[in-house]
Amino acid sequence: MPGRYDNPGPESGQHAPVPYPGQGTLVDTSRGLPGRRRPRWLKITGLAIGVLVLGVLAFGGYWFWRLQSNIATSALGAGGLRTEGPVNDSKDRLQILVLGSDTRSGKNGQYGTVDQSSGYGQSDVMMLLDISADNNHVNVISFPRDLLVDVPACKDPATNQQHEPRQNVMINSAMADAGIGCAVDTVNKVTGMEVDHFMMADFNAVKELSNTVGGVDVCVNAAVFDPESGLRLPKGTSQVQGDQALAFLRTRHAFADGGDLGRIKAQQSFLASLTRKLKADGTLGDPQKMLSIADTMTKNLTVDDGLASVPTMLTLAGRLKNIDPAKVNFITAPTVPAPTDPNRLTLDEPAATDLFAALRRSADLTQAAPAASPSADPSATAAKPDYDKALQPVTVANGTNVASRSTEIGALITGAGFTKLARIQAQPRAQSMVYYGPGFADVAADVAALFALPPASVQQVTGVQGVQFYAGEDFATGTKPVPAAQAPGNVVAQTANDQTCQAANPGG
Repeated sequence: MPGRYDNPGPESGQHAPVPYPGQGTLVDTSRGLPGRRRPRWLKITGLAIGVLVLGVLAFGGYWFWRLQSNIATSALGAGGLRTEGPVNDSKDRLQILVLGSDTRSGKNGQYGTVDQSSGYGQSDVMMLLDISADNNHVNVISFPRDLLVDVPACKDPATNQQHEPRQNVMINSAMADAGIGCAVDTVNKVTGMEVDHFMMADFNAVKELSNTVGGVDVCVNAAVFDPESGLRLPKGTSQVQGDQALAFLRTRHAFADGGDLGRIKAQQSFLASLTRKLKADGTLGDPQKMLSIADTMTKNLTVDDGLASVPTMLTLAGRLKNIDPAKVNFITAPTVPAPTDPNRLTLDEPAATDLFAALRRSADLTQAAPAASPSADPSATAAKPDYDKALQPVTVANGTNVASRSTEIGALITGAGFTKLARIQAQPRAQSMVYYGPGFADVAADVAALFALPPASVQQVTGVQGVQFYAGEDFATGTKPVPAAQAPGNVVAQTANDQTCQAANPGG
């Protein structure tokens, strides 16, 4: 008879309990129960899934860290008063100022020397991106770099240096002394809106982005060669990338009459073509392509603190990816040659005021009906002025495109008592304006009242002596200018769905 510690033989089919101190006993069932054994393929699959999950987490973490590390930031403003609180980037209407810097520092040194851009650099491109809350309407409003505006007082956040306000200076100089925030404050002052975010890219950003997307289609109606920018294109449609893409956006002499407005049209056409390509390629919905573009852009981009996170940028990309290109409107702020310098521009009033008022009401310009203006009371008696009309210098600038109109309009002005009159020929413009120099605001208001012009049509301009009545094409006949019938929606130059061909500068 076996002892009590002897194990039974294998023929018995039983196994002795295995002692497990402190836990009672465990029964070894590894033999005789093949159904409980974990298959080898299950172990391998589990291991593979674990490795895959760790890889995805590591990949995502790496890219999150990389993109976040790429982002450079700057303050949204430079001391300007803000009345609106922060926006919800996922569902509110957004206004984003997009800037192109002409800085020659770092990687941009190949495009010139540092002394060609002062301070923080000038804004080579200035566009206000306006996205409606429902993502159904996008407006891209371009501001010419030659536009003369008043720059408010700005404080440099890096040095705490205070810069005094400047009048009648080019808008592209706003950020040169006090940084990007000063450009933001200037656009807020000009438009009456409040920019929510900004993005500033340098020369290298355009070059690398065009390479990343594989080139952008552009069109010219004649062969172009601009030695200054290096742009060389045959007649018709070409694909530009790298240095040629940058040259297309920067050239100042290749298009139209060689001025800033021709360059803006080319920039708008380039962005429209880029938008169509991104939509057609499905780039905004392709994570791999988006990572490549995001890496390219964040390495060459400066944004405000509110936009300086990868989740926020992904939120913005998510809002843009489903927008219909036909509803992306490209608009140029209405301008005319400046009275003080034909090589500079000033806002065309009241068209500019009407446009900005419409944009403040709604991003959908087709629904942004102009606010009703109070009509003048014909029975009201004008107050007697505190000056002698006969001593006030008034000039009629004839921009009506009708040679004899300065004499006819001048007769209306002298008939009202302003007998110290001069007449000059001027560049044609759409709407009439009254400009005045320091100390002549009351005289300018009275001259404007003669022709029922609204307050938005009266503007102080450095360099004007006395008062200048700049008669536009709305005053080609009759005794008063004809109110503009143009609706704000008609200022749209093109949409992202339009394929346009740039007019080459015949003298370029």
